[in-house]
Amino acid sequence: MSVRRDFWSIYREALPILIIALGGGLFAGVVLESIIESVERFPGLLVMVPVFLATRGNVYGALGGRISSGLHQGLIEPRFERDDRLVNAVIASFVNGIGISIVIGVITWLALLLIGWEVAALYELVGIMLISGLLTSVVLIGGLLALIFAGYKRGYDPDNLVGPIVTTLGDIFGMLFMLFAISLVEVLV
Repeated sequence: MSVRRDFWSIYREALPILIIALGGGLFAGVVLESIIESVERFPGLLVMVPVFLATRGNVYGALGGRISSGLHQGLIEPRFERDDRLVNAVIASFVNGIGISIVIGVITWLALLLIGWEVAALYELVGIMLISGLLTSVVLIGGLLALIFAGYKRGYDPDNLVGPIVTTLGDIFGMLFMLFAISLVEVLV
């Protein structure tokens, strides 16, 4: 395959998902705007947002890379069936995604306490992160697998899809579930 053909193939596959990612990012920004009023109720909340979204990309981007490599090597079939490689990768990502969410809440609380800023209670920040992390993990794993498998079956290179899919799903659902978690913690506390 020539360089020009490779370029156009990547461009053709990536452009539609990048345009969707743009819309998803804008939507996530609108949701972020709606949680701004909760910042007074939960000081430290805004500090957690970029870290939370970045870790969604890190954890599930790694999962997408493993799936993509497995598809290219023929080690994973593009369908939902019991496959030990796939199950292990999904479980590891799920545990990492939830674990890092808890760590975000704890470290944010400690850091803000150490620098003398006002901060919400530890259980509130950890509760918001735990609920958000759990829900986004489920959606990101299911959505990532479904979209990569569907794209691969249609002849798309999963390497061109992983980044934009993870970013878009992570931003949209990360912010939506954070908003939901804030509302839930407000009611429970």
